[in-house]
Amino acid sequence: MSLAEFALIDRIRARSKGRDDVVLGIGDDAALLQPLAGHWLAVTADTLNSGVHFPPETRPADIGWKTLAVNLSDLAAMGATPAWGTLALSLPEASAAWIDAFADGFFALADAHDWRLIGGDTTRGPLSLSVTAFGQVPHGQALRRDGAQVGDDIWVSGTLGDAAGALALWQRGELDVTRPAADAETEFLRQRLLRPTPRVELGVALRGIASAAVDISDGLVADLGHIARRSGVAACLDASSLPLSPALRDGFQEDAARNHAMGGGDDYELCFTAAQAQRQTVDGLSRALNLRLTRVGRTTADAGMHGEGSGSHGYEHFR
Repeated sequence: MSLAEFALIDRIRARSKGRDDVVLGIGDDAALLQPLAGHWLAVTADTLNSGVHFPPETRPADIGWKTLAVNLSDLAAMGATPAWGTLALSLPEASAAWIDAFADGFFALADAHDWRLIGGDTTRGPLSLSVTAFGQVPHGQALRRDGAQVGDDIWVSGTLGDAAGALALWQRGELDVTRPAADAETEFLRQRLLRPTPRVELGVALRGIASAAVDISDGLVADLGHIARRSGVAACLDASSLPLSPALRDGFQEDAARNHAMGGGDDYELCFTAAQAQRQTVDGLSRALNLRLTRVGRTTADAGMHGEGSGSHGYEHFR
Protein backbone atom coordinates (compact mmCIF):
# COMPACT_ATOMS: atom_id res chain seq x y z
CA MET A 1 0.00 0.00 0.00
CA SER A 2 1.39 3.41 -0.96
CA LEU A 3 1.78 6.39 1.35
CA ALA A 4 -1.05 8.07 -0.54
CA GLU A 5 -3.37 5.16 0.23
CA PHE A 6 -2.41 5.27 3.93
CA ALA A 7 -3.30 8.95 3.87
CA LEU A 8 -6.74 8.13 2.48
CA ILE A 9 -7.32 5.63 5.29
CA ASP A 10 -6.35 8.31 7.80
CA ARG A 11 -8.92 10.66 6.27
CA ILE A 12 -11.63 8.02 6.60
CA ARG A 13 -10.57 7.12 10.15
CA ALA A 14 -10.88 10.75 11.17
CA ARG A 15 -14.56 10.71 10.18
CA SER A 16 -15.46 7.54 12.07
CA LYS A 17 -16.89 7.89 15.58
CA GLY A 18 -16.57 5.47 18.47
CA ARG A 19 -19.14 3.29 20.23
CA ASP A 20 -18.99 1.63 23.62
CA ASP A 21 -19.33 -1.79 22.00
CA VAL A 22 -16.33 -1.20 19.72
CA VAL A 23 -13.45 -2.51 21.83
CA LEU A 24 -10.90 -1.88 19.07
CA GLY A 25 -11.68 -0.13 15.79
CA ILE A 26 -9.74 1.09 12.77
CA GLY A 27 -5.96 0.79 12.97
CA ASP A 28 -5.22 -2.83 13.88
CA ASP A 29 -5.25 -6.12 11.97
CA ALA A 30 -8.87 -6.71 12.97
CA ALA A 31 -11.58 -4.98 14.99
CA LEU A 32 -12.82 -6.21 18.36
CA LEU A 33 -16.54 -5.95 19.12
CA GLN A 34 -18.81 -6.66 22.07
CA PRO A 35 -22.26 -7.74 20.82
CA LEU A 36 -25.31 -7.35 23.04
CA ALA A 37 -26.20 -10.32 25.21
CA GLY A 38 -29.23 -12.23 23.97
CA HIS A 39 -28.86 -11.00 20.40
CA TRP A 40 -27.98 -12.58 17.10
CA LEU A 41 -25.60 -10.90 14.68
CA ALA A 42 -27.04 -10.14 11.25
CA VAL A 43 -24.31 -9.85 8.60
CA THR A 44 -24.64 -8.64 5.02
CA ALA A 45 -22.26 -7.56 2.25
CA ASP A 46 -22.80 -5.65 -0.99
CA THR A 47 -20.50 -4.37 -3.72
CA LEU A 48 -21.27 -1.39 -5.96
CA ASN A 49 -19.40 -0.95 -9.25
CA SER A 50 -19.24 2.20 -11.32
CA GLY A 51 -21.35 1.99 -14.47
CA VAL A 52 -23.24 -1.01 -13.12
CA HIS A 53 -24.84 0.13 -9.86
CA PHE A 54 -24.63 3.88 -10.41
CA PRO A 55 -23.90 6.16 -13.39
CA PRO A 56 -20.15 6.77 -13.74
CA GLU A 57 -20.56 10.54 -13.33
CA THR A 58 -22.41 10.23 -10.00
CA ARG A 59 -21.08 12.62 -7.37
CA PRO A 60 -18.90 10.96 -4.70
CA ALA A 61 -21.16 12.14 -1.84
CA ASP A 62 -24.11 10.36 -3.44
CA ILE A 63 -22.00 7.25 -4.03
CA GLY A 64 -21.03 7.31 -0.36
CA TRP A 65 -24.64 7.49 0.78
CA LYS A 66 -25.82 4.68 -1.52
CA THR A 67 -22.86 2.43 -0.70
CA LEU A 68 -24.02 2.24 2.90
CA ALA A 69 -27.77 2.53 2.23
CA VAL A 70 -28.00 -0.74 0.30
CA ASN A 71 -26.42 -2.59 3.23
CA LEU A 72 -28.56 -0.93 5.90
CA SER A 73 -31.58 -1.88 3.80
CA ASP A 74 -30.58 -5.55 4.05
CA LEU A 75 -30.35 -5.22 7.82
CA ALA A 76 -33.75 -3.53 7.88
CA ALA A 77 -35.25 -6.48 6.01
CA MET A 78 -34.00 -8.74 8.81
CA GLY A 79 -35.41 -6.53 11.56
CA ALA A 80 -31.85 -5.83 12.73
CA THR A 81 -30.55 -2.66 14.33
CA PRO A 82 -27.42 -1.46 12.47
CA ALA A 83 -24.23 -1.53 14.51
CA TRP A 84 -20.89 -1.73 12.70
CA GLY A 85 -19.16 -2.63 9.47
CA THR A 86 -16.17 -2.47 7.16
CA LEU A 87 -15.52 -0.64 3.90
CA ALA A 88 -13.31 -1.79 1.02
CA LEU A 89 -12.52 0.72 -1.72
CA SER A 90 -11.03 0.18 -5.15
CA LEU A 91 -10.07 3.60 -6.52
CA PRO A 92 -8.58 4.61 -9.89
CA GLU A 93 -6.43 7.17 -8.08
CA ALA A 94 -5.73 8.32 -4.55
CA SER A 95 -7.74 11.54 -4.42
CA ALA A 96 -8.20 13.24 -1.07
CA ALA A 97 -10.95 15.48 -2.45
CA TRP A 98 -12.91 12.48 -3.75
CA ILE A 99 -12.55 10.62 -0.43
CA ASP A 100 -13.68 13.65 1.58
CA ALA A 101 -16.77 14.09 -0.58
CA PHE A 102 -17.52 10.34 -0.47
CA ALA A 103 -17.20 10.43 3.32
CA ASP A 104 -19.69 13.32 3.52
CA GLY A 105 -22.43 11.10 2.12
CA PHE A 106 -21.29 7.87 3.74
CA PHE A 107 -21.00 9.18 7.28
CA ALA A 108 -24.14 11.32 7.08
CA LEU A 109 -26.12 8.08 6.80
CA ALA A 110 -23.85 6.15 9.19
CA ASP A 111 -24.22 8.75 11.94
CA ALA A 112 -28.00 8.94 11.43
CA HIS A 113 -28.21 5.23 12.29
CA ASP A 114 -25.44 5.12 14.92
CA TRP A 115 -23.53 2.74 12.63
CA ARG A 116 -19.77 2.69 13.10
CA LEU A 117 -17.02 1.95 10.59
CA ILE A 118 -14.53 -0.42 12.22
CA GLY A 119 -12.11 -1.28 9.40
CA GLY A 120 -11.62 -1.99 5.73
CA ASP A 121 -9.17 -1.83 2.87
CA THR A 122 -8.16 0.32 -0.09
CA THR A 123 -6.61 -0.75 -3.39
CA ARG A 124 -5.92 0.71 -6.82
CA GLY A 125 -8.29 -0.28 -9.64
CA PRO A 126 -11.65 0.48 -11.28
CA LEU A 127 -14.05 2.29 -8.96
CA SER A 128 -15.71 -0.32 -6.73
CA LEU A 129 -17.05 -0.09 -3.18
CA SER A 130 -17.82 -2.95 -0.81
CA VAL A 131 -19.39 -2.82 2.65
CA THR A 132 -19.84 -5.64 5.11
CA ALA A 133 -22.43 -4.51 7.64
CA PHE A 134 -23.33 -6.01 11.01
CA GLY A 135 -26.57 -5.55 12.88
CA GLN A 136 -28.10 -6.98 16.04
CA VAL A 137 -31.50 -8.56 16.56
CA PRO A 138 -32.90 -10.24 19.70
CA HIS A 139 -32.84 -14.03 19.68
CA GLY A 140 -35.77 -15.48 17.75
CA GLN A 141 -37.03 -12.11 16.45
CA ALA A 142 -35.23 -11.83 13.11
CA LEU A 143 -37.37 -11.30 10.03
CA ARG A 144 -36.73 -13.96 7.38
CA ARG A 145 -37.88 -14.88 3.90
CA ASP A 146 -39.21 -18.31 4.81
CA GLY A 147 -42.05 -17.50 7.22
CA ALA A 148 -44.93 -16.49 4.92
CA GLN A 149 -48.13 -18.49 5.34
CA VAL A 150 -50.97 -19.10 2.88
CA GLY A 151 -53.51 -16.30 3.22
CA ASP A 152 -51.03 -13.65 4.43
CA ASP A 153 -51.33 -10.10 3.18
CA ILE A 154 -48.47 -8.73 1.08
CA TRP A 155 -47.38 -5.19 1.98
CA VAL A 156 -44.83 -2.71 0.64
CA SER A 157 -43.46 0.47 2.14
CA GLY A 158 -43.19 3.86 0.45
CA THR A 159 -43.67 4.12 -3.30
CA LEU A 160 -42.29 1.81 -5.97
CA GLY A 161 -40.61 2.38 -9.32
CA ASP A 162 -39.12 5.80 -8.59
CA ALA A 163 -35.48 4.77 -8.92
CA ALA A 164 -36.22 2.82 -12.11
CA GLY A 165 -38.00 5.87 -13.48
CA ALA A 166 -35.00 8.05 -12.76
CA LEU A 167 -32.68 5.53 -14.39
CA ALA A 168 -34.88 5.47 -17.49
CA LEU A 169 -34.72 9.28 -17.71
CA TRP A 170 -30.94 9.17 -17.34
CA GLN A 171 -30.63 6.52 -20.04
CA ARG A 172 -32.65 8.73 -22.39
CA GLY A 173 -30.41 11.71 -21.64
CA GLU A 174 -33.22 13.52 -19.83
CA LEU A 175 -31.69 13.50 -16.34
CA ASP A 176 -28.37 14.87 -15.12
CA VAL A 177 -27.51 12.97 -11.95
CA THR A 178 -24.82 15.46 -10.98
CA ARG A 179 -27.11 18.41 -10.26
CA PRO A 180 -30.63 19.12 -8.97
CA ALA A 181 -33.35 18.88 -11.59
CA ALA A 182 -35.26 21.99 -12.61
CA ASP A 183 -38.66 20.62 -11.56
CA ALA A 184 -39.64 19.07 -8.22
CA GLU A 185 -41.01 15.82 -9.70
CA THR A 186 -37.82 14.94 -11.57
CA GLU A 187 -35.70 15.93 -8.58
CA PHE A 188 -37.75 13.60 -6.40
CA LEU A 189 -37.00 10.71 -8.76
CA ARG A 190 -33.31 11.66 -8.92
CA GLN A 191 -33.02 11.60 -5.14
CA ARG A 192 -34.78 8.25 -4.96
CA LEU A 193 -32.15 6.78 -7.27
CA LEU A 194 -29.10 8.38 -5.70
CA ARG A 195 -30.06 8.49 -2.02
CA PRO A 196 -32.49 5.69 -1.14
CA THR A 197 -33.85 5.58 2.40
CA PRO A 198 -33.17 2.29 4.21
CA ARG A 199 -36.31 1.45 6.19
CA VAL A 200 -34.49 0.52 9.38
CA GLU A 201 -37.11 1.86 11.79
CA LEU A 202 -39.83 -0.07 9.98
CA GLY A 203 -37.84 -3.30 9.99
CA VAL A 204 -37.34 -3.12 13.75
CA ALA A 205 -41.03 -2.30 14.28
CA LEU A 206 -42.09 -5.33 12.21
CA ARG A 207 -40.55 -7.81 14.65
CA GLY A 208 -43.35 -10.08 15.82
CA ILE A 209 -45.74 -8.65 13.21
CA ALA A 210 -44.38 -9.63 9.79
CA SER A 211 -44.22 -13.30 8.88
CA ALA A 212 -41.55 -12.70 6.20
CA ALA A 213 -39.70 -9.75 4.71
CA VAL A 214 -37.28 -8.75 1.96
CA ASP A 215 -35.91 -5.46 0.71
CA ILE A 216 -36.76 -4.40 -2.83
CA SER A 217 -33.42 -4.12 -4.58
CA ASP A 218 -34.08 -6.08 -7.80
CA GLY A 219 -37.76 -5.20 -8.26
CA LEU A 220 -40.96 -6.18 -6.49
CA VAL A 221 -41.67 -9.26 -8.62
CA ALA A 222 -38.14 -10.64 -8.29
CA ASP A 223 -37.76 -9.96 -4.58
CA LEU A 224 -41.25 -11.09 -3.58
CA GLY A 225 -40.40 -14.23 -5.53
CA HIS A 226 -37.65 -14.94 -3.00
CA ILE A 227 -40.25 -14.98 -0.21
CA ALA A 228 -42.58 -17.19 -2.26
CA ARG A 229 -39.90 -19.76 -3.01
CA ARG A 230 -38.39 -19.82 0.47
CA SER A 231 -41.81 -20.03 2.14
CA GLY A 232 -43.34 -22.55 -0.27
CA VAL A 233 -46.28 -20.30 -1.10
CA ALA A 234 -47.43 -18.39 -4.16
CA ALA A 235 -48.15 -14.69 -4.48
CA CYS A 236 -51.08 -12.88 -6.07
CA LEU A 237 -50.48 -9.17 -6.72
CA ASP A 238 -53.13 -6.56 -7.44
CA ALA A 239 -51.29 -4.30 -9.88
CA SER A 240 -53.92 -1.56 -9.50
CA SER A 241 -53.01 -1.18 -5.82
CA LEU A 242 -49.29 -0.53 -6.32
CA PRO A 243 -48.22 2.70 -4.59
CA LEU A 244 -46.95 5.04 -7.30
CA SER A 245 -45.58 8.49 -6.51
CA PRO A 246 -47.08 11.56 -8.20
CA ALA A 247 -43.65 12.13 -9.75
CA LEU A 248 -43.65 8.71 -11.40
CA ARG A 249 -47.25 9.10 -12.60
CA ASP A 250 -46.51 12.53 -14.05
CA GLY A 251 -43.33 11.44 -15.77
CA PHE A 252 -44.49 8.21 -17.42
CA GLN A 253 -47.48 6.66 -19.08
CA GLU A 254 -49.54 4.44 -16.77
CA ASP A 255 -48.24 1.13 -18.14
CA ALA A 256 -44.62 2.30 -18.02
CA ALA A 257 -45.00 3.59 -14.46
CA ARG A 258 -46.56 0.31 -13.33
CA ASN A 259 -43.84 -1.71 -15.05
CA HIS A 260 -41.20 0.34 -13.23
CA ALA A 261 -43.00 -0.40 -9.96
CA MET A 262 -43.25 -4.13 -10.69
CA GLY A 263 -39.84 -4.79 -12.14
CA GLY A 264 -37.60 -1.82 -11.40
CA GLY A 265 -34.86 -2.16 -8.82
CA ASP A 266 -33.05 0.19 -6.44
CA ASP A 267 -36.11 1.33 -4.47
CA TYR A 268 -34.84 -0.29 -1.25
CA GLU A 269 -38.32 -0.29 0.21
CA LEU A 270 -39.47 -3.26 2.28
CA CYS A 271 -41.86 -5.92 1.07
CA PHE A 272 -43.33 -8.03 3.86
CA THR A 273 -46.10 -10.48 4.56
CA ALA A 274 -48.33 -10.51 7.62
CA ALA A 275 -51.41 -12.37 8.76
CA GLN A 276 -54.72 -10.70 7.94
CA ALA A 277 -55.28 -10.30 11.68
CA GLN A 278 -52.37 -7.82 11.70
CA ARG A 279 -53.99 -5.30 9.34
CA GLN A 280 -54.92 -2.78 12.03
CA THR A 281 -51.49 -3.15 13.61
CA VAL A 282 -49.76 -2.47 10.29
CA ASP A 283 -52.01 0.52 9.65
CA GLY A 284 -51.06 1.81 13.09
CA LEU A 285 -47.38 1.41 12.26
CA SER A 286 -47.91 3.42 9.10
CA ARG A 287 -49.35 6.30 11.12
CA ALA A 288 -46.75 6.05 13.88
CA LEU A 289 -43.81 6.05 11.45
CA ASN A 290 -45.43 8.53 9.04
CA LEU A 291 -44.62 6.04 6.30
CA ARG A 292 -46.96 4.79 3.61
CA LEU A 293 -47.61 1.04 3.93
CA THR A 294 -49.75 -0.45 1.18
CA ARG A 295 -51.40 -3.86 0.93
CA VAL A 296 -50.70 -5.05 -2.62
CA GLY A 297 -51.72 -8.70 -2.63
CA ARG A 298 -51.93 -11.97 -0.78
CA THR A 299 -50.18 -15.29 -0.58
CA THR A 300 -51.92 -18.38 -1.90
CA ALA A 301 -51.39 -22.09 -2.18
CA ASP A 302 -51.58 -22.01 -5.99
CA ALA A 303 -48.30 -22.64 -7.77
CA GLY A 304 -46.98 -19.43 -9.23
CA MET A 305 -47.30 -15.71 -8.98
CA HIS A 306 -50.31 -13.97 -10.45
CA GLY A 307 -51.45 -10.47 -11.28
CA GLU A 308 -55.01 -9.38 -10.67
CA GLY A 309 -57.13 -6.24 -10.60
CA SER A 310 -57.83 -3.62 -13.21
CA GLY A 311 -54.90 -2.99 -15.49
CA SER A 312 -53.03 -5.97 -14.09
CA HIS A 313 -50.19 -7.69 -15.90
CA GLY A 314 -49.30 -11.35 -16.07
CA TYR A 315 -45.98 -12.54 -14.70
CA GLU A 316 -43.91 -15.68 -14.79
CA HIS A 317 -45.25 -18.36 -12.47
CA PHE A 318 -42.98 -19.47 -9.67
CA ARG A 319 -43.02 -20.56 -6.08
